[in-house]
Parts: sequence; structure tokens; C-alpha cells
Amino acid sequence: MRKSNVFLVSLFLLLLGFVITLVDAGVRQHQAASKHESGIALVRQFGLTDLALFTEARYTRHLSQADFHSAFQDHPMAFEHFPTGSLVPPPLRMR
Repeated sequence: MRKSNVFLVSLFLLLLGFVITLVDAGVRQHQAASKHESGIALVRQFGLTDLALFTEARYTRHLSQADFHSAFQDHPMAFEHFPTGSLVPPPLRMR
């Protein structure tokens, strides 16, 4: 078998794998959207609050109810006391 044929077969297989990946991503996105809609309905039905993502600091527990100055309660250049504070980005309005 010539090197060019090996290259073309390999290229075809890689492109086929790429197309299969795109189709799978579309299917998974559709499934995730339906799960998200059912989650929204559940939250509305039971009146649930925000999800508590972390248990350490009060400003990382409920992000929508956070006091963003409490992380700097010692002084503005203080180091972060809790590791989860470095995982949570600032809100869009503060960027």
C-alpha cells in the first residue's frame, strides 16, 4: 500500500471520528436542555433557593446572596482565607 493511500485512509477515519463527535455533542446538548427545563420546573414548584456550592466561607455558599466585601474583611490586599474563593469568578457586572 502506498503512503498516500495510508494517509488518505487515516484522514478519512479522523474526519469520520470528528463528525461522529459533533453529532454526539448535539445529541447530548439536546438531552441537557430537556433536563435543565425539568430542573427549572422543579425549582418553581417547590420554591427552592440557590444551590450551596461550597461549605467554607459565607460568600461562597450562596453566590447570589454574597457580600463581596467580606472576602476582604481584614484589608483589601489580604490573602484569600479559603481555597474556594479562588474558584469562583467575580460576577459579570464587576468584570
